[in-house]
Amino acid sequence: MDSQDLQVLAALRRWQAEGHRAALVTVARTWGSAPRPAGAWMALRDDGRVQGSVSGGCIEDDLIARMRDGRIAGPRPFALTYGVTREEAGRFGLPCGGTLELVVEPAPDMALLAELAARIEAGQLVRREVQLESGGVSLGAACRGDALAWDGRCLASVHGPLWRLLIIGAGQISRYLAPMAQALDYAVSVCDPREEYASEWDVPGAPLVPGMPDDVVLAMNPDPHTAIVALTHDPKLDDMALLEALKAPAFYVGALGSRVNNAARKDRLRTYFDLSEEEVGRLHGPIGLYIGSRTPPEIAVSILAEMTAVKNGVVVARPEIPIPASAGCGVG
Repeated sequence: MDSQDLQVLAALRRWQAEGHRAALVTVARTWGSAPRPAGAWMALRDDGRVQGSVSGGCIEDDLIARMRDGRIAGPRPFALTYGVTREEAGRFGLPCGGTLELVVEPAPDMALLAELAARIEAGQLVRREVQLESGGVSLGAACRGDALAWDGRCLASVHGPLWRLLIIGAGQISRYLAPMAQALDYAVSVCDPREEYASEWDVPGAPLVPGMPDDVVLAMNPDPHTAIVALTHDPKLDDMALLEALKAPAFYVGALGSRVNNAARKDRLRTYFDLSEEEVGRLHGPIGLYIGSRTPPEIAVSILAEMTAVKNGVVVARPEIPIPASAGCGVG
């Protein structure tokens, strides 16, 4: 699956090859209850076709009209604001008086966009700067934790996999979880020292990292933009990863297993491996939100749902719902 940025970049390059003029629109800043976050992209073709979104549909029609009648034209980028007044916000369908400030590039440099796409596909984090006064655009290396910056004159945006996911286990759940996470712009890697599983791993863009789980976690140097999930259902392997993951500042650490198995795992970690109560308490297990999931793709959805909630600072209560015996692998 392509990230949203890659979809927009692909559309711009394809349209240019077909002889169309195309613009790139970026959400630079939002106030109130805006439908799309800062950094959201939309490609806009001269005949009104679009790829991506900057408002979830609220103002796209107006942008299309501007493109068709020539108001989006010229060599230099410019800023455009919607929803300054409550009346205007209502006219464009922006909720709760929300306001969007956009940067519109009527003639983006396609060679630089091709370079940006190549660097994103290579797993690089890229900082793209657009200068409104000069019209200059540049690409540079970005760091995890960098954020979009906009001061009214220069827009600096970050592209590429801002988040990392290490999956322990190359089983069937991982085959669904990896591409789903890639669609959410995670850089995914997989560790499984079991030859029976590792030899069959072939998910594009999710490399298999050799080594034992604890060594791989240490080498990864997890940061607050990292998630680690243990899915082998083999305590010898999952616990190895958890020993190091729970000491690291990863924003999410989870492990597959039933409530009974999870309680036993926590006891092992406390008793035999010198992890503190606080460190053990960081473990999400049974992994995932409780959605009645049983199949591998359903379990993958539940895991990503919980990861997303934690990443976004949403506290989700874990209901005391018994899991059927047929779902003995255990997800929350």
